[in-house]
Formats: sequence, structure tokens, C-alpha cells
Amino acid sequence: MQTIKNQFPIFDARPGLVYLDSAATALTPISVIDAVSSYYGTLSANVGRGLYATAEETTAQFEAVREKTARFLGAKRDEIVFTRNTTEAINLLAYVLEDQIEPGDNIVVTALEHHSNFLPWKRLAEKRGAELRIVPFETDGSIKGEIAQEYIDSKTKVFAFSAISNVFGTPNPVAELVRMAKEMNPDIMTVVDAAQAAGHSHIDVRTLNCDFLAFSGHKCFGPTGVGVLYGKEAILSTLPPYQVGGGMVQDARAEETAYKDSPHRFEAGTPDIASVFGLGAALDFVEEVGIDAIHDYESGRATQAVSKLEKTFGDSIHILGLNDRRESGIVSFTLDGIHPHDIAQVLGEHDICIRAGEHCAAPLHRVLSLPATARASFSVYNTKTDIDTLVEGLKNVVKLFKS
Repeated sequence: MQTIKNQFPIFDARPGLVYLDSAATALTPISVIDAVSSYYGTLSANVGRGLYATAEETTAQFEAVREKTARFLGAKRDEIVFTRNTTEAINLLAYVLEDQIEPGDNIVVTALEHHSNFLPWKRLAEKRGAELRIVPFETDGSIKGEIAQEYIDSKTKVFAFSAISNVFGTPNPVAELVRMAKEMNPDIMTVVDAAQAAGHSHIDVRTLNCDFLAFSGHKCFGPTGVGVLYGKEAILSTLPPYQVGGGMVQDARAEETAYKDSPHRFEAGTPDIASVFGLGAALDFVEEVGIDAIHDYESGRATQAVSKLEKTFGDSIHILGLNDRRESGIVSFTLDGIHPHDIAQVLGEHDICIRAGEHCAAPLHRVLSLPATARASFSVYNTKTDIDTLVEGLKNVVKLFKS
């Protein structure tokens, strides 16, 4: 794993950095940086427009990343829509599904959701006079199928939930939840927020059988500015465009407009081509390291961290989720008498980077009656020394506030 860490140049620039905020944005390996730079340095043409060699090569490489992303998810090429991030992907979906929601219908989400998979559905329900139903989570931060099914009926149009909670770090049984939802209502559309799962655990959309799935490049070692919306071809082909403009139209005559087939009808204007190239390199990185190796390493680091935190701070630390064996790299916690913002501030002064706040999951924190939590999230470049440094840093935080 030291060899892997050496692929991240930020540690050359900041050798003392202890980066424990990968759930927000993962660090970027040199191969991804090179891919982004290569686009600007050797191509820098638009896609799907020019007839000259550079433009055609750019288009071919861009579409090759679409193919690669499809293989990564177990999907078809035409089921992959490039967006800016998970947030845009889910907003796109909520917008194009608007005409299918009627007064009296309901949309089901969970109390675990990131705002990006909560607010678009809340707004859609309000706009269309539908009911928003919120499934409660278990004490370990998971959603149980037998509980979720109580919220789904023949009037449920959408069931949206996260594959992994960005606060608890607990994975949900995605295939089971999809199966349960389809049994309750065969016409329901299932939407999976995979922002914390993609690049960190295995995903096969055919096995999951979800209708839609979204993730961001920057959370799986890629650049910012690129996200992915997967949608079943049979459904995408029936949906209207999200935005209109160049690149997504077949014929824009005044009399009538003919839009391109999916996925291109959902990609109006010039995309972030360089970031798509970077996403392709990030998926190569994940494949080279191995998705199972990444998952096991990150979960193992988180499990070690929890054990040492509990041993060091005892009853004064409160860790969310199951602590004997973590299933992701996420560890959220509180320390008695110290606000999480203060914890993050003091640690940050020593280049120990954690996240503090509601993590864009206000409903979850309201349920727990917590104003905020501190979150350390581990990835392939974190070592046991990082855990030791975090614990020593927290000792200093406690000492500071006791004094």
C-alpha cells in the first residue's frame, strides 16, 4: 500500500498531511492528473462536433470512457449519462420524472439521505402535490427491507436511497431493497445514491436491478466536475431531456425538434471533457488496485481506528454504527463536551484533516438529536500511523478543552 500512496503527489507537496476526509473528496493519483493534463496538452478539442482528426480522436476517447464506465457498473454504453456530480445526476432525474408524478402519488426516501438525494425529491413532491414519505433507519445506520415496505404502496412512484450512508458508513442491502420495492409495486422506479460506494465496493447494476444509480468522480479518485447517472435503457429512452442546446439535438427546425437518443439527449452543451478523461484514468486505477482490495483495506483501517478510539477515550467517545467490524472507511463520532467543529479546527491546525458538521445530512442528525458529528474517513493512502496521529491529536483536543 505504500507503493499506492506514492502515486498521490499531494504527499510530496505536503509530507505531514494526514488526510481523513475521503468521504467528501478522495485524493487524486498522478495517473488521473496526467489524463486531465493530456487532454489540454495534446487534444483540447470538443466532442461530437468536429470532422478533423483531433476532434475525432477526442470524441473516440470520450466515448471510450463511457464504455469503460458501463463495464465498471455492469451496464450498457447507452445507459451511462455524464453529469457534473451525483447532485446534478439526481436533480436531472427528478426533473425529467416530473410529468410522471401526480397529486396523490408518493415518493419514498430515507432519513439517512444526503441532501442531494433528499431535497430534489422533496421539492418534486411539493411541486406536484405528492406525499414525501421518509423511512427511518436502524441504530446501526441501515435500512431494513421489512420496514421500508411499510412505506411503499401502489401510489409510490419513486424509492430513493443511498447504497452507503455518508455519516454511519453502513452499507444498505441494495438488491434486497430493490426486490422488496418491486414486489410491493412493479411500476416503482428505484434510485440508488452510490456516491460513497462507487470505487470502494463492487457494483453490478444488473444484479442490483435498480432503475437508476448515480455517483461522483471525485469520490472515487477522479477529478471534480464529472459524475455519472446510470439508467435502464428502456426507461431512459422514454424520458424528455433535462436541458436543451447544442449536442443533444438531432434536428432543431422551427417546426419541430428531434432530440438524440439517450444518453446524448441528456448531455446538452460542451461537457467537462478533461474530467471525463480523468474519470477514465480513475476507473483504471481502481481496477489496477482491485475493488475488493480497496474495500477490505479501507474497512480494515476504519475498524482499527474505532478499536483504538474506544480503547483510548472509553465512554467519552460515541461512534455511530457497528463498531466491531466496519464495512466502509467512514467513522463518525462525538466527544463529550467538545463540539465537532472545535475538534476539526484544532486537528486542522496540525494538518489532520477530518470533516465536522451535518455532512449534508440534516434529517439524520435531527433524528439523532445531534447538532453535528466529527467524521474521519479512510482510504487506500492511509496508514496505521495516520490512526495513531489522529488519536494523539484528539488527546490534545481533550487536554486543550479540559484546561
